[in-house]
Amino acid sequence: MNTARLQKRYGPWAVITGSSDGIGKAFAKQLAAAKLNVVLIARRAAVLEQVAEDLRKEYSVDVRVVGADLSKAEGLLAVDEQTRDLDVGLFVASAGFGTSGPVLQADLDVEHEMLEVNCFALLHGCVVFGNRLRQRRAPGGLILMSSLVGWQGTPLSANYAATKAYVQSLAESLRIELKPAGIDVLASAPGPVHSGFAARADMVMSAAVTPEAVAKATLAALGRRATVIPGALSKVLTWSLLPLPRAIRAQIMGKVMGGMTKHQQPQAAK
Repeated sequence: MNTARLQKRYGPWAVITGSSDGIGKAFAKQLAAAKLNVVLIARRAAVLEQVAEDLRKEYSVDVRVVGADLSKAEGLLAVDEQTRDLDVGLFVASAGFGTSGPVLQADLDVEHEMLEVNCFALLHGCVVFGNRLRQRRAPGGLILMSSLVGWQGTPLSANYAATKAYVQSLAESLRIELKPAGIDVLASAPGPVHSGFAARADMVMSAAVTPEAVAKATLAALGRRATVIPGALSKVLTWSLLPLPRAIRAQIMGKVMGGMTKHQQPQAAK
């Protein structure tokens, strides 16, 4: 990862959603190490304050904290207003969560919240910061977190996979639309990641990449590729499935998810 390139092309400020833990926190640390000032956004303001203090001490950068629920209109407005005075060169849409289990057993309130965070909040950020980047007439970037489950339907994680298909398609389109303005758009599509995601989604993951590896590979690919697949495991999973028809891939992913959600199934009576 070329830190000087990151600072020159995407500084002086980076805005990172979902930065209280996991991939978002890893992005914040690596961008701060490259001497970009960072805006940390997540619901847990107290946790963000501790992350911010650690970054200030270790990397001597400016850090701004925005405690905001991105599933709510007031949360999106808070992000807009509290970053308006900053020269933002990079927007990282890392906030998001997943669910698992049969669609017909879904909690629709939770699924609706996931759509708001994974899709609309991400789109909102792209429009707001994309316009700011274009108006400042300097290079900049947008990073959108996709997933390998977005390449096809994924039974037992159907709505989450659909949100990631949306993100992937949006990133591919924006990359072409915004290229004339000098704005780099990258979709990052990892497989399983060791973070808080699995616990919230009620999945069990036996093998996964680290958030740090995802952030490092993504930042290295920014401005150079349309999509990056971080981690050897993610690459193997993706490239082994892509040659197959989508219907077959969906069946295979259903079996994979069946293993990850096996603990949810009622135990057979003895």
